[in-house]
Amino acid sequence: MNITEFGMPLVGTLSPNENSAALAEKITSFLNENSLDEVQEYFERMKALMSCYQCALLEVETKFKVLNEQFSLNHERNPIESIKTRMKSSESIREKLQRRNLPFSFDSLDKIYDIAGIRIICSFVDDIYMLADCLLKQDDVRLIERKDYIANPKENGYRSLHLIIEVPIFLQDAKRLMKVEVQLRTIAMEFWANLEHKLRYKKNLPGDVAMLTAEELTQCAQMSAQLDLKMQKVRDVIENA
Repeated sequence: MNITEFGMPLVGTLSPNENSAALAEKITSFLNENSLDEVQEYFERMKALMSCYQCALLEVETKFKVLNEQFSLNHERNPIESIKTRMKSSESIREKLQRRNLPFSFDSLDKIYDIAGIRIICSFVDDIYMLADCLLKQDDVRLIERKDYIANPKENGYRSLHLIIEVPIFLQDAKRLMKVEVQLRTIAMEFWANLEHKLRYKKNLPGDVAMLTAEELTQCAQMSAQLDLKMQKVRDVIENA
């Protein structure tokens, strides 16, 4: 079954000039080519897959909450400020498959590593590496990919530690390995990334304005990095006093 039409939202496949009549025609054509049983089977399979990703997020979130609790007992502070989880939208998945020239199939979905994502906001930079090391030492966590944008920031100044991991989830009658993207940032990194996204997301700026704002945002990222270092030095002084 082709998920170009079903699986990703049908509305997302319409051009701007198409209307509800065109959508109805697409649905009718699809149903003529596929039985209702096949359609239902496809949706059930997709629903089950997305549920598995949700379960994987719960597993990883619990791991970080346990680490945070354990650290607070030993050091009287919490390294984690907040935890955010998200599932990639069907439209974003479809666009990513198109960018990679991958066919719309369940096999292709397994090559998209960030369908399930979790973001860990930390107090200090060294908390990021400590938590990442603790996570990766767990015997049921397998590291697939690591990108350190803290040691090597992106050109625009973006900083974060990205991990693609694989964790097992235990279903009613099966065990399944699922991939999750983990992003670890400080409060300052999160602040900069959120504002940068709001300022530049899908805005077609003139060339000179785009260049100027890019330079300003890069400088802001550098100032943010300096703030992280200063705050960590202050904490070290207090803890060693």
